[in-house]
Amino acid sequence: MNVHEYQAKALLRAFGAPVPAGELATTPAEARDRAQKLGVPVVVVKAQVHAGGRGKGGGIKLAKSPAEAETEAGRILGMTLVTPQTGARGKLVRKVYIEAGSEIARELYLAITLDRDSGRYAIIASTAGGMDIEEVAAHTPERIRTTLVRPTVGLQSYQARAIAYGLGLTGDQVKEFEGLLGALYRLFVEKDAALAEINPLIVTRDGRLLVLDAKLNFDDSALFRHPDIAALRDPDEEDPLERVAAEVGFSYVGLDGDIGCMVNGAGLAMATMDMISVCGGNPANFLDVGGDADKGRIESAFRLLLRDEKVKTILVNIFGGIVRCDLIAEGVVGASKGIGLRVPLVVRLQGTNAEAGRKILAESGLDLTAAETLREAGERAVAAARRAN
Repeated sequence: MNVHEYQAKALLRAFGAPVPAGELATTPAEARDRAQKLGVPVVVVKAQVHAGGRGKGGGIKLAKSPAEAETEAGRILGMTLVTPQTGARGKLVRKVYIEAGSEIARELYLAITLDRDSGRYAIIASTAGGMDIEEVAAHTPERIRTTLVRPTVGLQSYQARAIAYGLGLTGDQVKEFEGLLGALYRLFVEKDAALAEINPLIVTRDGRLLVLDAKLNFDDSALFRHPDIAALRDPDEEDPLERVAAEVGFSYVGLDGDIGCMVNGAGLAMATMDMISVCGGNPANFLDVGGDADKGRIESAFRLLLRDEKVKTILVNIFGGIVRCDLIAEGVVGASKGIGLRVPLVVRLQGTNAEAGRKILAESGLDLTAAETLREAGERAVAAARRAN
């Protein structure tokens, strides 16, 4: 689960990290009031959406007076912000963060995530912070330093100091950095974060460290332990179909293709999408209905897939392990008739009672295409999608 910048900064502030003063606004008039309340010569008006690259998309503006803050907020609020991370559809801006301006001498990068290969926390730091950190990672990876921390031992002072020296910090900045990194580390561990990123972490002209932007992502599976974090969820920032899928217990990710995929199991979902691509098609989604798929869940899955107007064909690829294929077939037939399915349907059943399941499909009277192998299913789904287009 992602949170907004203003929420991430509130959490960092609570853990003791140095964060500029700022307040949220949802109208231009509120933006003017917040800027006046901050009482500084320059404020920054920042669009609050779950995406990076906001500055490049026109979602971050400087204002030298409360009146100018009101004007800039009026331009940003209600705009559809398009950045490299939003895709072409962009994101609607519903709120802005009014923050005290900072005099920047240097921009650094600092993040903590989990390194699954080593089973340790990875602290990633670079002297090349800012909007183009992705380019740094792609073209000059030597400018990025990674320090691994054993969860059973925790972050050590010598590690924090070594990172600080690697960032070119000196004197009191080293001690200040040690405190900041400690705050970020505690937040990451205590709140079950998947990613805690500060970009940029700035050195001001008077030598202080400040968190100028922050991104926090939390492990969905651990939210039951953190109701305070779960309460920060913003449904407006989530894909509507992904939100509906989560409510009924499906794993769903929308994609840009035209073949809807209904499978049971994440591995099978990945293999199905790969095969569609190998056969020259494009999947419209990743939809995992889980191991306990029945008629009700299958009907819900069909309805979910058909809410995506891009879907021209549906490929059902089910392995009957926990559930029997004949029950899955009955569910597919019942659900298809129940919703009056009008798009081409390709079904592949393998596993327990697969032959019985195929017989049920053949005798259903439905206009569907059966497949036995994964390649056969992919080829027939791609052909059906092309005919539909």
